[in-house]
Amino acid sequence: MSLTEISDRIAKTEASAGRAAGATQLIAVSKRQPDDRVADVLAQGHRLFGENQVQEAAGKWPAFRETYPDAKVHLLGPLQTNKARQALGLFDAIHSLDRPKLANTLARLAQEEGHCPDLFIQVNTGEEAQKSGILPADTDAFVADCRALDLPVVGLMCIPPVDEEPALHFALLAKLAKRNDLAGLSMGMSGDYERAVALGATHVRVGSAIFGARTT
Repeated sequence: MSLTEISDRIAKTEASAGRAAGATQLIAVSKRQPDDRVADVLAQGHRLFGENQVQEAAGKWPAFRETYPDAKVHLLGPLQTNKARQALGLFDAIHSLDRPKLANTLARLAQEEGHCPDLFIQVNTGEEAQKSGILPADTDAFVADCRALDLPVVGLMCIPPVDEEPALHFALLAKLAKRNDLAGLSMGMSGDYERAVALGATHVRVGSAIFGARTT
């Protein structure tokens, strides 16, 4: 599926759901993709990308940004506290704020560096033991704690369980965001992004549908 086709599907879903055109940003997930594939998507005019690892992004994006200085890169994967300072310099947004220790580290570094990327709190909507994220019942308190630290929290993110209807989790995330006066909803991937758009996603994370299967 081409980048244009995916963008068209997002636009049609926005229209059918009564949402404003352009309300959803498409994040092209470029993790573990060969540079030539990323370069091709950049050449098509797309400028918003997602990476899962700080180290991979550090080896890839400084060079691309020399040619495309307007490219934006978001961190989608888990962030170790010892990589947090590096992440502040690499990413325009971080979608995986998932624990108090990371919040405190980011707040300290933001004071030292004088800036901080936009932050999405990862919510473990399925309450899965093996998955990172704040539990739904704890989300309100964690949002308040992050705001008390002056962190720029702009929204919530979720990754629904693979064996459950994702729309139920998207609806829950939207409810939590609305309750906390957060506009950002990072939800929906290659297999379910249209359902996410219909339920209010502001950012959808699409990789294989844009780039094809990963080579590694």
